Amino acid sequence: MEKIPMTRAGHSALEAELKQLKSVERPAIIRAISEAREHGDLSENAEYHSAREKQSFIEGRIKELESAISLADVIDPAKLSGPIKFGATVTVVDEDTDDEKTWQIVGEHEANIEKGLLNIKSPIARALIGKDEGDSVEVRTPGGEKSYEILKIVYS
Repeated sequence: MEKIPMTRAGHSALEAELKQLKSVERPAIIRAISEAREHGDLSENAEYHSAREKQSFIEGRIKELESAISLADVIDPAKLSGPIKFGATVTVVDEDTDDEKTWQIVGEHEANIEKGLLNIKSPIARALIGKDEGDSVEVRTPGGEKSYEILKIVYS
């Protein structure tokens, strides 16, 4: 299996979510299923079916998290330097609108564009990889062609 690149913060967040699911969510849903069973006929028991559906989701997420954590290749961006690579925090300016944006390039399991965490497999991240400060990149996004100039690269 292929290793999954991940920052230390991303790895810790996945471990915390896994611990929450196993120690809090799973026992709570087991209690909810048990209580719903006590209400009699399961074929018409909406609480029971809802709890079973939630249990299925929780178990699936636990398996997904355990798999990601077991395949994690934790990378410390503070030990890196040079052109843009995984873990870099990159500040760019949109050459059309002059809007500045800052993203950290992270693994797909920790990506969250609202928090400035850009999936390494995204079109923008792929365009930025290997570039340096002052370079311009053309990116084909779902919203159309974008042109960015790289202002700053930080590894922390």
